[in-house]
Amino acid sequence: MGSSTPTDTTWQGWGVSPGIAEAEVAVHWKNEEEIPFRTIQTEDIPSEIARFEAALIATRQELLDIQQKIAEAIGIEDASIFDAHLLVVEDRTLIDEALRGLERDLHNIEFVFHQVAEKYCHSLANIDDPYLQERVVDIEDVTRRVIRHLLGQSFDGFHHLDRPHIIIANNLTPSDTALINRDLVRGFVTEQGSRTSHSAIMARSLGIPAIVALPGICSKLTTGDHVLLDGYTGKLIANPSEHTRVEYGQIERQKIEIEHQLDSIRDTRSDTRDGRHIILSANIEMPEELPSVAESGAEGVGLFRTEFLFLNKEEAPTEEEQYKAYKLVAEKCALHAAIIRTLDIGGDKLAHLPDMTLEPNPFLGCRAIRLCLYQPALFKTQLRAILRASAHGRVRLMYPMISCLDELRRANALLSECREELTNEGHAFDLALEIGTMIEIPSAALIADHLAREVNFFSIGTNDLVQYTLAVDRGNERITGLYQPAHPAVIRLIATAADAAHKNGIWIGVCGEMAGEIHLVPLLLGLGIDELSVGTASVPRVKKAVQSLDLQECRQLAEQAQTMANPSDIEQLCRDHAGQRYPELFDC
Repeated sequence: MGSSTPTDTTWQGWGVSPGIAEAEVAVHWKNEEEIPFRTIQTEDIPSEIARFEAALIATRQELLDIQQKIAEAIGIEDASIFDAHLLVVEDRTLIDEALRGLERDLHNIEFVFHQVAEKYCHSLANIDDPYLQERVVDIEDVTRRVIRHLLGQSFDGFHHLDRPHIIIANNLTPSDTALINRDLVRGFVTEQGSRTSHSAIMARSLGIPAIVALPGICSKLTTGDHVLLDGYTGKLIANPSEHTRVEYGQIERQKIEIEHQLDSIRDTRSDTRDGRHIILSANIEMPEELPSVAESGAEGVGLFRTEFLFLNKEEAPTEEEQYKAYKLVAEKCALHAAIIRTLDIGGDKLAHLPDMTLEPNPFLGCRAIRLCLYQPALFKTQLRAILRASAHGRVRLMYPMISCLDELRRANALLSECREELTNEGHAFDLALEIGTMIEIPSAALIADHLAREVNFFSIGTNDLVQYTLAVDRGNERITGLYQPAHPAVIRLIATAADAAHKNGIWIGVCGEMAGEIHLVPLLLGLGIDELSVGTASVPRVKKAVQSLDLQECRQLAEQAQTMANPSDIEQLCRDHAGQRYPELFDC
């Protein structure tokens, strides 16, 4: 053993790639390149530019080689992850800013490029969107590769290992993960990361068990320690006892059987036992995720976030740029439907917009639909692009953060203007395009009966609904315990919105994290939810849950829950019911 760590010492992280692995630890400390700093002369600029261009070309070829290896090993769809990396290495905004900095500051290109990339990473890291925050890793990965080429260095991809290990690291880049030798790396654990990170996606595709979000683990283990990794629950166990090893051997066999069962229902309908069909859709952030929608067994896209098109750009995306992205979504989801949500970020993330200043509290400020109504030209460009894309598939349009009827009517008025303009210009679009609004602010839930008369559907964003209802920032570790999706106030707001929707003849879905919590699925169905939209990885389990439930029993559960005052009691009620109907899902 590398240390005297007691038997069965356990740490809890997030399991992001299923499987159980046992091996020695290899602690991987990130090898940060020391960036040289020197002043150059004006006559040195051409040679610095030449070095930079050569490094970009070499990095691009390196990424293409990695992408080809992944395509051959596990398929083209998984290799498309590296499209994002290739976009970074070809990003003219990033490159041009580095060249301007080179000419302005007269410092060596390694230093200038590193400074520019750091600024971009800082900007993304401050956006309240875990998916976009994870893209920081992609930019860092490409930046590190470019700088390595400028410095004449390389990374060995863990080829120094001579026997099976479990990698323990602060973080791993997607390319680090892609180059892992699966015969020598049984699994990995990182201090940072999330389920949506490209490294986590790559680990799942490669079949490598993985845990993320275990702060400080690099300092708690030593190379040579023996650990057992549970990628299902996120547990990491140091020096597992014989009893623990036998127990996990049985668990692994059981989990593999359950995964096979879930795979067998992929193409079946998400109907309850008494025949009620619940639409089961997928949430996605980028067009590159579209292949996983069909693979998961989802019925189209229940939430397509459009923010990626607007970030870190000197100018807003054109109508044509947006149209191409939305058209792709429409075509890929033609058999079902795709809900495209209009821009849902604050003006502080769009520096190119006029009259936008920093706000003391952006989460209660000019963001989402408020920003779009404040910047009608920006909004109309997006609306026109979505309308045009609707000619290529069953597209639905959804407004975020609606808080009052006036906002909805103003948004629809601009949409009517766009329809008239496109008709006059001869552009085709779906004349019957369905319009919906998110219910994520308490005021919207409380006036849902008024809103329902002017839209075709509702979709509840439970993440924000919980935060705004309970005044809890779920990212604040000091008050995490107050973030309670089963709080009676939240349940009443969901029930109010659902009743208003059905009273006015429209359907209502949930696209927040509650939809993917399998113990809360009976409650949501009982409250009258018609559609659940979840991450693609959650679709099989949610489908199994729906197929195991009786709608009448769910209604009785919801009625009982609404008489209860304690969130933990409601949670337990739901867990007990779900545990009786699909206990196997809680074992995997």
